[in-house]
Amino acid sequence: MINMHSYSERRRLSTNLTCNSEIEMNMGPSQAKQCQLRAFLTYYINDLFLNQVRTEINKEIEAVSKAADPLKILANADTMKVLGVQRPLLQSTVVVEKSIQDLMSLMQDLSAYSNQFLEMVCDKLKEYKEICNTAYRGIVQCEEKLTISASWSKDEDISRLLQSLPNWANMTQPRQARQKREDEDDYTRTAFAKESEVLTGNLGDKLIPQNEILRDVSDLKALANLQESMEWLSTRLRVFFNTLSPASHTHTHTHTPPPREQILQTLSDLTRGFQDIADRCLLVLHLEVRVHCFHYLIPLTKQGNYAIVANVESMDYDPLVVKLNKDISAIEEAMGAALQQHKFQYIFEGLGHLISCILINGAQYFKRISESGIKKMCRNIFVLQQNLTNITMSREADLDFARSELSSSHTYTELNRLTPGVRYTELEYINALSLLHRSQTGVGDLSTQNTRLQRLKEIICEQAAIKQATKDKKITTV
Repeated sequence: MINMHSYSERRRLSTNLTCNSEIEMNMGPSQAKQCQLRAFLTYYINDLFLNQVRTEINKEIEAVSKAADPLKILANADTMKVLGVQRPLLQSTVVVEKSIQDLMSLMQDLSAYSNQFLEMVCDKLKEYKEICNTAYRGIVQCEEKLTISASWSKDEDISRLLQSLPNWANMTQPRQARQKREDEDDYTRTAFAKESEVLTGNLGDKLIPQNEILRDVSDLKALANLQESMEWLSTRLRVFFNTLSPASHTHTHTHTPPPREQILQTLSDLTRGFQDIADRCLLVLHLEVRVHCFHYLIPLTKQGNYAIVANVESMDYDPLVVKLNKDISAIEEAMGAALQQHKFQYIFEGLGHLISCILINGAQYFKRISESGIKKMCRNIFVLQQNLTNITMSREADLDFARSELSSSHTYTELNRLTPGVRYTELEYINALSLLHRSQTGVGDLSTQNTRLQRLKEIICEQAAIKQATKDKKITTV
């Protein structure tokens, strides 16, 4: 990496500075001010050595960061093994980290100039942070417009909500270290429901054009590589900077650096900035796979000529469902290789709940649905469920429920048998019940439908009261 004019030269400089200090201690104050060794060393370090160090750093960083596609040039397997990392890192990140490490080593050898080296560290990290931000925008922005997932991740309300949910917090804790909750399943489902509600509400029933999603899986992989790299760099920087003392030991010479406290604050902000990039990338990946679900499933429910409507006998999977499954599988393969397991789980957990919400909400657009349409919709949901089950290694029971709700022969029975508790919103149940009335003859007139809708609301209120009473009882008996 950085030569820094060899370790022996650095040691000579350090030794000369030490000797100079000893000489000055033995000289009178007036003589010490005119010590020629002091003047020579100050000139050499300020005007030659520090500039040469900057030049060498710039060359090495520019060589890896100004490539045509810096987010797709990864460190080799040997480097990963030496660093002890399990997922690929960007080559540019590894070079920057090593450069910072070398500068920190120089600081120890030439402690009188520590602030100058810290300024170099600040400058290089600022430049690299901008390079990473530019590369990020190059993926998620097209003609000054962000993709939907990037736009949502930038939205303060959405990002704050997502980062407040337990699945985000769980990423920072090993599963065995988490506090076990008695109502773990309900707690998790509530979190998924809140996310689904916010995302579906934010989008409404708008169709998503192709240019507002990330269709190229290599772009998603690049974001995953950037995420892992920024998080790793931020962690390494914290290790470096936590050892620094706020006390200043700067030698007196021509150039006066900013106060050490100011430099350390800048370094702390930069460290946080790299972690922010990592968090943003993970949110985009989490949201992008959900945007793909909206992209394919909303047209499935809104176009009346699809096989889910009456009198269509084809039992093939819907082409949009096939495409969605293909996308999910491709994203799974890329994320499995690029991201650590807990981040991989974060991206896919809760996806079944969102898919079921989209389909149940979409029931309001079905003019009516036939028995063959029911069978086809159930097959569509089942093939999605199989795929997600293979990814998350869980049953994805939300999709079982969606099949039940969208099956008009079972809908009213299910609505009157809510003993497990209310799993979806009142509007979603109303949409399913309304579809039943539109699709089947002999289920009652408008007055009967209104009576059943009123009974539905009563059931939902009763279940909410039972759930709250159960919680209150647990609290009072502890």
